Amino acid sequence: MKLSILMPVYNEEERIADALKQALAVDYPCEIELVVVDDGSRDGTGEVLGRADDARLRVITHQRNAGKGAAIKTAVDSAEGDYMVILDADLEYDPQDIPKLLDPVLDGRATVVYGNRTFGSHSAYSFWYVMGNKGVTMAANVLFNSYIGDLETCFKLMPVALYRSLEVRSRGFGMEAEVTGKLLRRRIRPYEVPISYRARGREEGKKITWKDGVEAIWILGRERARRRPVAPAAN
Repeated sequence: MKLSILMPVYNEEERIADALKQALAVDYPCEIELVVVDDGSRDGTGEVLGRADDARLRVITHQRNAGKGAAIKTAVDSAEGDYMVILDADLEYDPQDIPKLLDPVLDGRATVVYGNRTFGSHSAYSFWYVMGNKGVTMAANVLFNSYIGDLETCFKLMPVALYRSLEVRSRGFGMEAEVTGKLLRRRIRPYEVPISYRARGREEGKKITWKDGVEAIWILGRERARRRPVAPAAN
């Protein structure tokens, strides 16, 4: 199996070098590629990426900022792996946890795996940030009669072909809710494993806001209202 690690990047000049180093230093149980999409950065992110040298790394550049969902779509379209996982470049997630996400896939227990963040005082950016995450996750559980623990997690591991089949349209952070809503609508419930997490604050470049939470709930409602695809009748 080959794993495509997809990294959307926007204005992360101070962190991108460490993010690449950490991602490529992990002892993975399979072959990997790291696909980085510079989503129209206006700082020195592009220059740092231009100096990176590793055969497993590929860099794609958007001329203008298009949003996280658009960056992931670009990365998925060019991914050469069998499976994919998203890894943000902000150092909030530890790539050392990725092999833990792979374990249930490699031993045949799961096809889709989410990394479940356990928020604590050292890992919560703010009270309202945590409550917003829990509120969006609860909305998904109520709407789809499911019980997942962390809808907004960046660590979503699944087959590349499955992600492509979801035809995700959200160009921004709403892609997190859209992916989960479409999986749950297909009755695909993610297997969850605990992961480490350290949220950064606004002064460190945190980009998601309460408006993204409102959009996520609207997207979940839209996906719940859509009819499940009907399989064609056998001849």
